[in-house]
Amino acid sequence: MSTTHTAPYGADAGALSADARRINADHSAISPGEIAIGVVIGRASEYFDFFVFAIASVLVFPSAFFPFADRLTGTLYAFVIFSFAFVARPIGTALSMAIQRRYGREVKLTTALFLLGVSTAGIAFLPTYAQLGSKAIVLLAILRVGQGLALGGSWDGLPSLLALNAPANRRGWYAMLGQLGAPVGFVIAAGVFWFLLSNVTSADFLDWGWRYPFYVAFAINVVALFARLRLISTNEYAHLLEDRELQPTPFGEMSRNQGRNVFIGALAALASYALFHLVTVFPLSWIMLYSSRPVTGFLVIQMFGVGLMAIGVVASGWIADRIGRRTTLGTLAVLIAVFSFFVPALMGGGERGQDWFLLIGFTLLGLSYGQAAGAVTANFPARYRYTGAAITSDLAWLVGAGFAPLVALALAAKFGLVYVGLYLLSGAVCSLAALSLNRALDIRD
Repeated sequence: MSTTHTAPYGADAGALSADARRINADHSAISPGEIAIGVVIGRASEYFDFFVFAIASVLVFPSAFFPFADRLTGTLYAFVIFSFAFVARPIGTALSMAIQRRYGREVKLTTALFLLGVSTAGIAFLPTYAQLGSKAIVLLAILRVGQGLALGGSWDGLPSLLALNAPANRRGWYAMLGQLGAPVGFVIAAGVFWFLLSNVTSADFLDWGWRYPFYVAFAINVVALFARLRLISTNEYAHLLEDRELQPTPFGEMSRNQGRNVFIGALAALASYALFHLVTVFPLSWIMLYSSRPVTGFLVIQMFGVGLMAIGVVASGWIADRIGRRTTLGTLAVLIAVFSFFVPALMGGGERGQDWFLLIGFTLLGLSYGQAAGAVTANFPARYRYTGAAITSDLAWLVGAGFAPLVALALAAKFGLVYVGLYLLSGAVCSLAALSLNRALDIRD
């Protein structure tokens, strides 16, 4: 059986881990419900950071960091920097796995969330282009890369542990719990921006108001860090990880033995990941550029849509436990493919059409995204599940969502909204192909 650490601690790292475990010494059993709470708290904090940067990329960064370009070009530049975190995320995962093997889980998670907090708070204090010139853009890009490295390093194994400890007939239900972090994070981020836009002038918002969501993100990260450390540093948690062999696996070994599962897992939920940014980030950019509609009103509709997404996430667990996660994802991929043909008519159909686009899109997103974690983890044997789930999730985000706002806005501006629908359709087709391959190879659901 693998051990918790494959190399001795350094003095400081060992003291930190030992202190954390003494404080949290608890030999009582950890229930799936307690693990689920840790998953939701951790994911909600990460998604809040994620959406704060995404919304700022539309509302703030084109003016603050790319004033020399027209609004469309400035937004595209902002989306390029937005994608850097997704490129850096697999690198962060690889580096953090090495840290964990040498120094332990607590040191890895503390380092990652500290980097995330510093990078996020750094953006709050960042001078604009008018104050620092092109150096401000470079610093923004560096801090965004820092966020990506930190998100890769913040993988704590809780989703995998939850999946392994869930009752056999409730795996779909427990798989969706961690996904609730996405709607929670978005509604808080959108709500903070809505409040600021509604209560300060446009000039004040662009001058100093936009920085406050990044301060809030830093505070939330601190709370999330202690909540997650409290769970992962208990003796019972360590024993569960050891019993389930949820330890870092060298990437070379992963590639040799589980490369096929990584490939299938990265593509299986591609429709969901592509839709993720096409109902959150892209429509906000489209409204800012090509509509006179008030942004505050649009954010309210998005927050209402996120409520439908949360209901969809919960419903996906009930559905998946009855028809299977693979069937659930396949069915939703088909529905997303159908939805893709209506994208031009809805987004180009005025306020009512845009509202329907958001409400339908968020509902489909909740139903599909609720089981995306199942597609990431279910194929891996226990020995490879910890690292396999992390790297597969990273690649799914990179391929499916990292460049989605950039590609969708560029296609829509150059060729029209019909190409946004085709882009979404391509994600649905990839998902169906991966799920079909999964079935043909008789990989378990």
